[in-house]
Amino acid sequence: MTSFNEPLKFKSGVTLRNRLMMSPMTTTQSFYNGSITHDEIDYYTQRATGLGAVITGAANVEDLGKGWHGELSIAHDTMLPGLSALAHGIQSQGAKAIVQIFHAGRMTHRAVLNGEQLVSASAVAALRDDAETPRAMSIDEIHATIAAFGEATRRAIQAGFDGIKLHGANTYLIQQFFSPHSNRRTDEYGGRTPQERFRFIDELLKAVFAAVDQYADRPFIVGYRFSPEEFEEPGIRFEDTLWLLSQLRESRLDYVHVSLNNYDRVSRDPQYQDKSIMTYVHEALQGKLPLVGVGGVRTRDDVKTVLQTAELVAVGQQLLYDPTWAVKLAKNADDTMVTAPFEEAVEVTPLSRPLYEFAASRYHSVINS
Repeated sequence: MTSFNEPLKFKSGVTLRNRLMMSPMTTTQSFYNGSITHDEIDYYTQRATGLGAVITGAANVEDLGKGWHGELSIAHDTMLPGLSALAHGIQSQGAKAIVQIFHAGRMTHRAVLNGEQLVSASAVAALRDDAETPRAMSIDEIHATIAAFGEATRRAIQAGFDGIKLHGANTYLIQQFFSPHSNRRTDEYGGRTPQERFRFIDELLKAVFAAVDQYADRPFIVGYRFSPEEFEEPGIRFEDTLWLLSQLRESRLDYVHVSLNNYDRVSRDPQYQDKSIMTYVHEALQGKLPLVGVGGVRTRDDVKTVLQTAELVAVGQQLLYDPTWAVKLAKNADDTMVTAPFEEAVEVTPLSRPLYEFAASRYHSVINS
């Protein structure tokens, strides 16, 4: 079994010092326009200690791709100084810096987009209480968005990041093009089969790697994150995801990252319930791509369990309230790890109640973005 402290070399040539990564999480610490704040740089720098890599929360590649206020942006060259400071802060602790790039698609609101109507593959609203109906993107807009992902990759390279990760999970735009629920198109970017709906992803990968080939003067990581299933009807089924992985494993990607809330989660599909989702995914990759496992990793035993069916472990909430957790793990100081939920990890007094309520709201608002 792989040990968490073993290095891993990606096909791009980048080597991580160990198998631990910080999972991307939303903290809404950026300025209104998406530029980085000192608090955000400090937040990531503090948590980079002892990790092989840090993956930032979602950074939008276009203004119309913004999902929420306080979200990081990589949509303009004016963001480069702040992005560079973020990358260097993470790297100062010995971790590789990876920025997750995305477009929210229909998973946003007009209020976030300054009154603009949200866009998606098709004019189909998400199945949630506050969902707004998007308009279907034109072919020209699709091409422009694909190009924007390439430009975001260029900016990540120029800012000094070690890599990017395409956020193809959590029902955002990339997933929306692959999903039969959100993609009802009848042109070349839609269709009834996964093969037909894969075109957007395929062209996205080509645009990203074209930017790497043109601008990267050093080895540069490209990863891809995906959600294995959707609850919508119609929606992405686990069999669709296995087909997607059959395509991704033959690509130039350095790794894929499954998006799960629990690493031992089992598929909703009765045909795939003999093993965990992560086990099926690992087998589908056939050893051609490293898999990042994730979902409720808190302890040394969790790390060991994940590494039985993945090459890398992404840690989220544990690092949120225990920033030096990876250092404690390496030093066998497990008894010093913070193990209580947020509410039990702090003592609340009448004087500290307002600060506690603010901190608790921030904690509970964090999602695997």
